[in-house]
Amino acid sequence: MPNIVRPPRSLLFVPATSPDKVEKALASAADGVIVDLEDAVAVAEKARARESAVILLKDRRATQVYLRVNALTTPFCFDDLQAAASATLDGIILPKAETASELATVDWVLAQWEAKLGKPVGSIAVLPILETARGIAAATEVAQASQRVRQLMFGAVDFALDLDVDLADETGAIAHARFAVALASRQAGLAAPVDSVFTGIRDLDGLRAASTRARAMGFGGKACIHPAQIATINEVFSPNETELTRAREIVAAFDAAEAAGAAAVSVSGVMVDYPVVEKARRILATARSH
Repeated sequence: MPNIVRPPRSLLFVPATSPDKVEKALASAADGVIVDLEDAVAVAEKARARESAVILLKDRRATQVYLRVNALTTPFCFDDLQAAASATLDGIILPKAETASELATVDWVLAQWEAKLGKPVGSIAVLPILETARGIAAATEVAQASQRVRQLMFGAVDFALDLDVDLADETGAIAHARFAVALASRQAGLAAPVDSVFTGIRDLDGLRAASTRARAMGFGGKACIHPAQIATINEVFSPNETELTRAREIVAAFDAAEAAGAAAVSVSGVMVDYPVVEKARRILATARSH
């Protein structure tokens, strides 16, 4: 099984071909960094990017580190998986995941490289990105395909392209797909999924709104493409002081009521029973983990 680490609120993408940017990303406030071998790297630069990633990630870092490999259907993925096993990281990001059999193949290849390199088999986690119609339709089976899968990601940009829908339409197909990812994650007992990047780098108000919608839909974090987005994402996906105060009040009142033999209590005019207090406890636990 992969190491269990705190689920990230923010995951910052950075191209493997830019060592300086990788180092700056690793020193940023992002909970995790995704060193990218896929979309941010030209085809002619794939081999160099792979070699650079292994060198950059030879030592354990304080932040969570992931390598986005190329899709399994490309001629680059096999060598990318070898690079991932050779590096020191928490896991890989698998783009355009669409079937459980793909996850089984990736699992098997990683296991061979882990064993060959003397590493614990199963130590590299896999975070599949669901970003096509087929991927969203297979969300449940992908989520349960391998013990390496501990979290799903949603890729809205590629999903909008695949369906030829408006990326800005948050209430249509994009919202439906986003909820499908959150539902599949919960069904499989995974950590809350990571939402798609927000492409408006300077539009922090838009980023905040998009992040708030994703959190309300069950997401636990969001990927980003620029360091300027990190603070907003971390803030939105962390309980604020109002939420924490309310959660503490609920837990204290319910604990007192339960000690007196009651299974429900009114807090500020709102009935609190076991599901409500459990939600409050989760909020407090989330705050402690960050």
